[in-house]
Amino acid sequence: MIQRRLALSFILILAILWVPLAAEAQPKAKIPVIGILGGVDPASGGWKAFRLGLRERGYVEGENIVLEWRFHQGKVERAPALAEELVRLKVDVIVTFSMPVIRAVKQATGTIPIVMANSFDPVGAGLVTSLARPGGNVTGMAEMATELVGKRVELLREAVPGVSRLAVLLG
Repeated sequence: MIQRRLALSFILILAILWVPLAAEAQPKAKIPVIGILGGVDPASGGWKAFRLGLRERGYVEGENIVLEWRFHQGKVERAPALAEELVRLKVDVIVTFSMPVIRAVKQATGTIPIVMANSFDPVGAGLVTSLARPGGNVTGMAEMATELVGKRVELLREAVPGVSRLAVLLG
């Protein structure tokens, strides 16, 4: 009876010790890498807001997320080479904006997800099939997509029933 208790105690102790050893043997979680391709450096206001949004969601640069910054410094013709560089780095997602840069990234990869931070008409530009079902690897926000113009006018008429003329200023 005592030998049986000793054997059970030994097995229990091994099981208790095994749990931390097994946990240490687990591979470390992969830290996601976001590739960012823009025109201006990360000290600018828009990118500060981007970093703040990540931080509010628990992502801290250098701790649990890596940001790979690439900037064409106003020379959009550099975008294809910078996009290829991010693809070679095997980033998990690429964030970008402006139609020529989005096109350059789309030409560089058909597999890495591309998030458009701002696009005028991604459907008309051939970047996505539709806003409801973009298809492919491009998604994101569209500022003034032609598909939404009718809906915006409809919403405006509901909000201001007496409106008879409408003017749109674009900057």
